[in-house]
Amino acid sequence: MPTTVPSALHVLRHYRRNHALIALSGEIDLDTAPLLGATLERCLCDGIRAIDVDLTNITFCDCSGLNTFLYAALRTAGAGGYLRLHYPSPAVEQLFAVTGSGSLFLSLPDPLAGSAPAPQQPSPFHQTPDPRAAVALALSGGAVW
Repeated sequence: MPTTVPSALHVLRHYRRNHALIALSGEIDLDTAPLLGATLERCLCDGIRAIDVDLTNITFCDCSGLNTFLYAALRTAGAGGYLRLHYPSPAVEQLFAVTGSGSLFLSLPDPLAGSAPAPQQPSPFHQTPDPRAAVALALSGGAVW
């Protein structure tokens, strides 16, 4: 019977005042995502509001890693900070491409730079439909969604 080797994630943290640089290497999956989440949460607990994550050496990232980054980005933004991901490896780039989520980490405001990102057009999935068109479609027997 073949043995499986547990995945490994290595975390290196550098702090300077209210800024953190976190360098990751290895795999981000269901086994290692809690370590990533705890690392990012620790930054917030320590008063860090500017978090930059280097993904150069990530060899694998699944949806549990993506969910961890999304949750951390929301928590950090809610605390008045930002989470930015840098140098995504091909594995991470592929995940972002498939899910269309890469821009979420690039469009967060940078409070240290003193400027907000340029406004973006809303996704077609988030646009409010014209209620008159929905009513007309429903009255004609068509589906509203």
